[in-house]
Amino acid sequence: MPRRFTVVASFGPVNAADIALAHALADAAGAVIRPYFRAKVAVETKADTSPVTVADREAEAAIRALLAEHRPHDGVIGEEYGDDRPESARVWVLDPIDGTRSFIAGRPIFGTLIALLEDGVPVLGIIDQCVARDRWLGAAGQHTTLNGDIARVRRCTGLADAHLATTAPWLFAAADIPRFDTLRRSARDTLLGGDCHNYGLVAAGHLDLVVESGLKLYDWAALVPVVTGAGGVMMDWAGAPLRKGSDGRVIAAGDTRVAESAQAMLA
Repeated sequence: MPRRFTVVASFGPVNAADIALAHALADAAGAVIRPYFRAKVAVETKADTSPVTVADREAEAAIRALLAEHRPHDGVIGEEYGDDRPESARVWVLDPIDGTRSFIAGRPIFGTLIALLEDGVPVLGIIDQCVARDRWLGAAGQHTTLNGDIARVRRCTGLADAHLATTAPWLFAAADIPRFDTLRRSARDTLLGGDCHNYGLVAAGHLDLVVESGLKLYDWAALVPVVTGAGGVMMDWAGAPLRKGSDGRVIAAGDTRVAESAQAMLA
């Protein structure tokens, strides 16, 4: 039997000062990134074979500088510069450019991800697309917003009507690919590419389902408050809530019925 899920946050409202700071962090990253977009920037390959540019590194450095000034006792986990005090009760999780391949290719569907974890649970998240100037904000205790307006998922009766998205199934663990392929064949259609942008589109009611495998904490932490605050569901392939230590296999859906069907196929 598929599991039943809850979309109700277990934490109280996020401090207004933390929300204001998260916006400032996204502003700082965007100011760094925009001049590099569609410019000729050198691309390096990291040890995990993923690409990185000066824009990734400078954007994360700008965010970290503000956190050092305003939240010196909080932990920080970032894609480019690693961990500082990662076992703290409050940890900021950063991906300065989620979708670096899209950024390099001049596709404005990458995003800056900023999350705040409390005791390992994501309670605040921003997806910021600094070129289109689209910003999703999700925070425990309030509705998700897109550019200040309330964002809401759309209802979908089942997988046969669901628009499914994933960045690249060939990046999945080998054992996960056949299960995803079964799911894909059950969905109405499947879109490739998009990275964090896909999750914002679920929250805004344009996509129904996103499935990924092999994500790191900084890839998904900011997405959880955004999707759930818009009325959606996020969990791992076993149906468990996402928190620090999750295995990186992620399901996001706008409708619980779609989430349950997808999870049953992937478990």
